[in-house]
Amino acid sequence: MQFKLFVVAVTDAGEALNELNGFLRSHRVLEESHELIAGKNGSAWHFCVKYLEVIKSTGYRQTKRTIPKIDYKEVLNDKTFAIFSKLREYRKEIAREDAIPAFAVFTDKELAEIAKLPDINESGMKTINGIGEKRTDRYGKKLVEMLQKQSKPPEVNKD
Repeated sequence: MQFKLFVVAVTDAGEALNELNGFLRSHRVLEESHELIAGKNGSAWHFCVKYLEVIKSTGYRQTKRTIPKIDYKEVLNDKTFAIFSKLREYRKEIAREDAIPAFAVFTDKELAEIAKLPDINESGMKTINGIGEKRTDRYGKKLVEMLQKQSKPPEVNKD
């Protein structure tokens, strides 16, 4: 996290203001504070901007910790990856129904661990690090129901 100070005189012709606006557009601003200060030489706006620094080599913004991307197709075997992919589809449906981000239902890491379970059920989900009682009750039940519906063969009409 970095800080940058700007002073924009009330009589500024636009140069200092353009510099401030350009900086704000090109950085991830965390916080901004400002104050109008009147002095002997005139009045000016003083801005303090707290922002994340751009790392030049990668172009990514600095964060407290970086989580490496995992290619689950390489990490999981074919059967487990197929289950993982189906779980991701169901997670997306659940997230859309509840109007929340998909990762709030279960993260990819958690879904991969669910896919590895010999029998996908609520009690098995609770054994996975990061998945507790509340998320199992709220989302795990739906996920299990969706999997069970998909695994049942279609009923044949005997008429």
